[in-house]
Amino acid sequence: MKLFFNQYKGVIYASITALFWGFLAIALKVALQFMPAVNIVWFRFFFAFLSLFVYYIIFNPKKLAIFKKPPILAIVAALGLSLNYFGFTSGIHYTSPSTAQVVMQLGPILLGIVGFVVYKEKIGRMQMIGFLIAFLGLSIFYYNQIEGVLADKVNLFNKGFFWVVAGALGWVLYASLQKHLVKSFDTQLLNIIIFAVPSLLFLPFVDFSPFLALSFGQWLLMIFLGLNTIIAYGFLALAFKYTQVNKVSVIISLNPIITFGAITFLFFIDAQWIETTLMGIKTFAGALLVIFGAILVIHFRNK
Repeated sequence: MKLFFNQYKGVIYASITALFWGFLAIALKVALQFMPAVNIVWFRFFFAFLSLFVYYIIFNPKKLAIFKKPPILAIVAALGLSLNYFGFTSGIHYTSPSTAQVVMQLGPILLGIVGFVVYKEKIGRMQMIGFLIAFLGLSIFYYNQIEGVLADKVNLFNKGFFWVVAGALGWVLYASLQKHLVKSFDTQLLNIIIFAVPSLLFLPFVDFSPFLALSFGQWLLMIFLGLNTIIAYGFLALAFKYTQVNKVSVIISLNPIITFGAITFLFFIDAQWIETTLMGIKTFAGALLVIFGAILVIHFRNK
């Protein structure tokens, strides 16, 4: 009975992560209307770092000694996550939340390839089918999206598309190193380093003047983006604690479906505060193929 409830809790925690990530892309698209991408990325990392730092100062200050000699691989992982955040945010700026969410599924797919090449995991028949389905779906999705873009905006769409691809590669680097680091270090201690490095890295490029002009509602949105980082990753860590990695990964791979549903709802209520469009049938089919392929790759990974 206890095992059943733990499994149930793990699924709930993973679903909360998927929910927060599903709405994240939409929140970023709105924030980009009044704040540069680099400001948003820096604020999210700094907010998350500051929250964890204050927690450790109050409850366990001795743990902060890790800053005296931080693990080199944690710093490299932080650089990977920096690229992930900036690539994803920039990609949303030039494309759309739905497009960015679909393309970002390259992350778990490519992580499967890393598992094969670096960690010597065997690739089964279903995984191979998953790879083929995902890349077929991505091709269909890309070409149908291009057909729906105005001729003078194709270059902007391509720029956004490849920014998200770069973000997915950054996530693969981060996740691959995390797989190794969590064997030796506490997850939250790793997170405080991984959040601190980008906070310093992006600081020289931040323009603080837009922060002075924010309205109350805009500040709430920025705080939500900061909290999203802490809450999503916090519940993700809890989900991994209570249930299997492949089950958690499958659940969070469904977060584009949440984004599609929210964008469709906003389209039908004619929301004026965000630009919304409906996907065509072929584009939607391509997106579903990408998600289904990613699920096959994740679910059938060797444990």
